[in-house]
Amino acid sequence: MEAEQILKIAANALNEKKAKEINAIEVADLTALTRYFLIATANSSTQVRALADEVEAKLEEAGLRPHHIEGRTTGWVVLDYETVVVHIFLRDQREFYGLDRMWSDGKIVNLDEILENGQEE
Repeated sequence: MEAEQILKIAANALNEKKAKEINAIEVADLTALTRYFLIATANSSTQVRALADEVEAKLEEAGLRPHHIEGRTTGWVVLDYETVVVHIFLRDQREFYGLDRMWSDGKIVNLDEILENGQEE
């Protein structure tokens, strides 16, 4: 499956479950680790898990399983789909680790073109 398809499915899953501050960054020119980082904020640890479960379920429906998952019981879950790495944070964890700032040299992806129902505020 193409990275753009994975990104679209994952971003829409996050948006449908009311994730906040969804941001996608193309990092392929900066690292060999992945092509895209998809970053989202959750309001609670329960929502972090629910968001991760939804992304995993939607991508599994499309025939894709994660290469690796980290942080199921923490305020930061990482779902690694090789070409797309999904980061779901509690707000304070997202601010502390600053992935958006760390990868700011990457290309910001316009999610308005990807999200089916517009991005939640």
